[in-house]
Amino acid sequence: MPSVIAVITPAFKSQDTLSATVRSVLEQTHANWQHWIIADDGFDYAGFLAEQGLNDPRQVFCSSGGVGRGASNARNVALAQLTAPYAAILDADDRLKPQKLEHCVAALGHHGIVTTALDVMTADFTHLRFVGTGPDQALRPGAHKWVNLSMDSMIAWDRRRGDGRYEPAMSNMTDLEFLLQLYSTIPTSQHLGTPLHDYIKRDGSMSNGKDVAAGMIASKTEILRRLETGHYGLSPEDVDGLAGFLRISLAAEAAYGAALAAEPGLLFEDHIEPMLAAARA
Repeated sequence: MPSVIAVITPAFKSQDTLSATVRSVLEQTHANWQHWIIADDGFDYAGFLAEQGLNDPRQVFCSSGGVGRGASNARNVALAQLTAPYAAILDADDRLKPQKLEHCVAALGHHGIVTTALDVMTADFTHLRFVGTGPDQALRPGAHKWVNLSMDSMIAWDRRRGDGRYEPAMSNMTDLEFLLQLYSTIPTSQHLGTPLHDYIKRDGSMSNGKDVAAGMIASKTEILRRLETGHYGLSPEDVDGLAGFLRISLAAEAAYGAALAAEPGLLFEDHIEPMLAAARA
């Protein structure tokens, strides 16, 4: 039987979005999964899904231990309890393409970390753009962000080869920070260039707001500091690659407000991509 993979979904006031998220898990071609849904608002999501006919014995419901403690804490609650060899992250407003888990589990037979290209969408699932499409390829940490220039919560990983915990004190970029923990013991990731993850871009998201996000800048600056002080134990070449991306990303954050005013609706990905291309030239 194919290995079980635990899908981790924090839920905070997610009644408007969770049904589509859960349905995307139920429709997976890989059937050996657990779906951990962690309530961070005291809501009965098990009853809520049962009322809609979306309940399944493979779902696991638990509480974050409070209200509004944050996605990082909620993910850690699941990570402290699950026993599945593989794990994946799915936010409560995103979706998996039907073959996402099948492709990830197959790749995890040979690789400790798997990332996938993204289908970036609006809240009503209107396609905006793809991120990270192209050939499947093995990536060292220093190359990862130059391919996956958007969010990093599309990952799946083998918990026997590397694991970590999300950092509740960090306001943003916790997905990248967690991935760097995995890279401390797993030297490469396998990137699947097919868009297998629907990433919902909301107006209130920190990288798509009307103003430069101080929290995003602070988190990127802290990760950069950790990289440059050897916190993750990465090679100098990988540190240089990641640090180079973060410096460009910080410059992009600083310029994003003016760019958004000049071009309303501009995606951060479209804003930073030319800056990355210029650095490669």
